[in-house]
Amino acid sequence: MDPAGEQTSQPVDIYRDTWVRYLGYANEVGEAFRALVPVSLVWGSYAVATAYVTADAVDKGKKAAAAHGDNPGRTTRVAAAVVDTFVWQALASVMIPGFTINRVCAASLYVLGRTTKWPLPVRKWATTAIGLSTIPFIITPIDRSVDFLLDSSLRKVYDGGEKHK
Repeated sequence: MDPAGEQTSQPVDIYRDTWVRYLGYANEVGEAFRALVPVSLVWGSYAVATAYVTADAVDKGKKAAAAHGDNPGRTTRVAAAVVDTFVWQALASVMIPGFTINRVCAASLYVLGRTTKWPLPVRKWATTAIGLSTIPFIITPIDRSVDFLLDSSLRKVYDGGEKHK
């Protein structure tokens, strides 16, 4: 018996199930490299992440519109899907992780400057490595915290606290 043949095929969400998801992390990478690159590149990384967030929100709005057809309350449900996705993604993919990596890198550069005699270029590369290595560890706690925040606030306003996927 082939277990792969028994699996039901679910539609692929390009913004959550493919490499496109990593565009949401562009600003964290930009923040990690802040000490080494011109600030315009850091801001460019935020533009990439914000474009990802916006595209995902629009996609979820289109899916909600298709799912609700001409039913009453369609506009409200579509708006809720767009707002929920945009706010969640903006907080969990851009704002909180960007701030976190920025502060981790700033603190590590400061600490390395006070505790080592490494030359500045070495400290900057070490700071970038620390920032990049921090990214995988912050994703899940931030995602769960943003879920809790939205479940406790915005999602109570619509759909009884239900997430939009």
